[in-house]
Amino acid sequence: MGLRLLRIMWVITRYRLDTLLPLARLPWWLRLAFLLSPLRLVPVGRRSGGERLRLALESLGPIFVKFGQLLSTRRDLLPEEIADELRRLQDQVPPFPGREARALVESELHLPIDAAFAHFEPEPLASASIAQVHAARLHSGEDVVVKIIRPGIDSVMRQDMALMYRVAGLLTLIPEARRLRPVEVVRDYEATLFDELDLHKEAANTSQLKRNFKDSPLLYVPTIHWSHTRRRVMVQERIHGVPVADIAALRAQGTDLKRLAERGVEIFFTQVFRDNFFHADMHPGNIFVARETPHDPQYIAIDCGIVGSLTREDQDYLARNLLAFFHQDYYEVAALHIESGWVGEETRANEFAAAIRTVCEPILEKPLKDISFGQVLLGLFQTARRFNMEVQPQLVLLQKTLLNIEGLGRQLYPDLDLWTTAKPYLERWMKERAGATGFWESLKRQAPELSRQLPELPSVAHQALSRIEHEHRQRRRQAQAMNGIQQQLREHRRSGRRLRLGLLLGGLALAWQPLSAWAAGQPWPVLAAAALGVLLLAWQ
Repeated sequence: MGLRLLRIMWVITRYRLDTLLPLARLPWWLRLAFLLSPLRLVPVGRRSGGERLRLALESLGPIFVKFGQLLSTRRDLLPEEIADELRRLQDQVPPFPGREARALVESELHLPIDAAFAHFEPEPLASASIAQVHAARLHSGEDVVVKIIRPGIDSVMRQDMALMYRVAGLLTLIPEARRLRPVEVVRDYEATLFDELDLHKEAANTSQLKRNFKDSPLLYVPTIHWSHTRRRVMVQERIHGVPVADIAALRAQGTDLKRLAERGVEIFFTQVFRDNFFHADMHPGNIFVARETPHDPQYIAIDCGIVGSLTREDQDYLARNLLAFFHQDYYEVAALHIESGWVGEETRANEFAAAIRTVCEPILEKPLKDISFGQVLLGLFQTARRFNMEVQPQLVLLQKTLLNIEGLGRQLYPDLDLWTTAKPYLERWMKERAGATGFWESLKRQAPELSRQLPELPSVAHQALSRIEHEHRQRRRQAQAMNGIQQQLREHRRSGRRLRLGLLLGGLALAWQPLSAWAAGQPWPVLAAAALGVLLLAWQ
């Protein structure tokens, strides 16, 4: 742990990442600390700030590369030079040697490479933070890609996660940061990240996503070859689409970019609300566009290592929150946050709504195409800070995916209107969910369980009534026992009082003569105090 922390500090120093901080916005004491820091003695060099940041993230490993990938989609929040450099993290991470890849494939498949494949390309097609991909051909003649987990990546990731847990634990000591539930967020991130190391899970996710969009004009998902898939090796159909980030190539083939951007939003909401199973790593390196129908563009999705789903309740609350935002109904947003438990029950809805309105109204008064959902989320979180709003770990993946989609959509078509594209879909979904169709579908879904339970209803009802009657008898017996105990306690108190009074009177009678002689020589305040003491003893 200590060595890893030292390495992180060394990388920050080596690439002078401190120069990327907006010093003017920091507190004065932090500005002073940076100005007096020994870091300033290290030369910056000729590399640009974006290149230095990219190289630093590559040096620090997969967790930091993932962070850079997320940043690369937010071109509206980053300088263009930094966004261009971070985009290279999506599929241009330095590869590991081809001989290591070949040896790992043979070890996992328990076959010589020539027996498994008619051809295996030693040079990788693409290299990412956790795995790299090689082209190959099966003996049946099908072109495929072979995804291989990086050797030794497990130990590096465990070190980084241990460090993140340490930082999250320190953050819980800060009241402002505690509401973000940093330990739970890190725990969820750890689970999703380590799921990527098991390619069986990714293959299963890919098959599920393909089934969900079977014959869909919106999205195509390549086929998994299960016979050649293992925990650290996965083989799937090779696709020949245009990388979604290659805007020039998309324009050259006549792609309808407006339709493509809107379909990206539609795919996201379809996955979240229709299927409750969404691709949660939709950065541009994992998305391609089919070449066949540029006027009616179809996405191709790969790398389904990270997927997400929501509970039925979270789906409902999320849809209602988004629709309330679309209608600028801030009171509804506040009430939903309280009802769902995302803020404390003691929060007053009208005060929370007024605070949300103050922050969001200037944003939402812009033309719809100029509204960034990321800005709305940021404004909401900043507002909710004083209402002790907690980050919901189950929504972190969803928020990240939605930000990715918005960033990608704006990159394809800067005038993308996320709100207008999503609103009809959400309204239709809510109508189907709450209307007669939704009721009928829910009834059909529960029919097998209801038909199984129906013959047992008389027996279950009889058991329930017997249990209620038994509980009533138990409560009556307990009440009678408590009354008996209370009666005994009262008797004990009365007998104790009589005993004390008898002892007191007997003692006074025996000591009457010396006491009367003593009392004759005492002033009246002393006699009054003695009498009060005797009365108190008798009362107790």
